[in-house]
Amino acid sequence: MLENLNRIEVKSPVDLIISQIKDLISSGSIKPGEKLPPERKLAEHLGVSRGQVREAINKLQFYGILKVQPQSGTIVTGIGITALEGLITDILEIEDVDFKSLIDTRVLLEKEAARLAAINRTADDLVELNKALNAYEYKLEMGDQAVEEDLLFHVKIGEASKNSVLKSLMIIITPDIVNSFIKLKVCDETSDRRTIEEHRDILAMIAEQNPQGAVNAMELHLQNIIGFSKTYNS
Repeated sequence: MLENLNRIEVKSPVDLIISQIKDLISSGSIKPGEKLPPERKLAEHLGVSRGQVREAINKLQFYGILKVQPQSGTIVTGIGITALEGLITDILEIEDVDFKSLIDTRVLLEKEAARLAAINRTADDLVELNKALNAYEYKLEMGDQAVEEDLLFHVKIGEASKNSVLKSLMIIITPDIVNSFIKLKVCDETSDRRTIEEHRDILAMIAEQNPQGAVNAMELHLQNIIGFSKTYNS
C-alpha cells in the first residue's frame, strides 16, 4: 500500500519565491531585460522576509538568471524565456547535490584555472586576488564564518584565467559548494588558518607566472577537502 503513496516534500520559502519568479517570467508578466519589483515590495506581497527574498535573488543571480545592478534594481537577464524556465526548473529540482561530485568537479576546474591564471594574469588580476585574500583574512579576524570569502578568492582565479566558460562553470557550482560547506561544517578555525597560507602559496605561483607551481599549490590546497568528501561518502 505504501508504494502507492508519494513522498510529501515541503519546499523552503526561498524555493517558493523562486517558483513565483518563474511564474512571472512564464506568464509574460516580466520579460528578459525588465526589472523585478523592489525587494521590499516583493517581501510584503509574498508575506516573507526581505532576507528570504534577497537569498532567492542571490541564488538566481549566481546562476545567471537575474542581474542585480546598483542603483538600478534587479533585472531578468536576456536569456530566452524557454531557457529561463528550464534553468529555473533544474535549480528547483536539485535536492541534495552529491558533495563528492561537486568536489571532483571543483578540483578539475580549479587546477586548470590556476594553470591558466599563471599564464594569463594581469597586474589588475593580482590586485583583485590580493583584495579577496585580505577580505578572507579580515573576516576570520572578526571571528566570522568566511566560506564565501574563501570561494570568492577561487572565483577571482577563474577571472584571471581569462577563460570565461571556465569562470562561469565555477560560479555555477559555487552556491552548492557554499551550502554544503556550511551544512557539513567542513571549515573550522585550524583549517581556516591553514587555508590562508595555502591561498598565499597559490597567489605567489600565479604572480610568478609559474603554471605547474600554481597547479601543484592548488592540488595541495584541495587535498583536505578531497579527503573529507571521500570520508563523507563512504
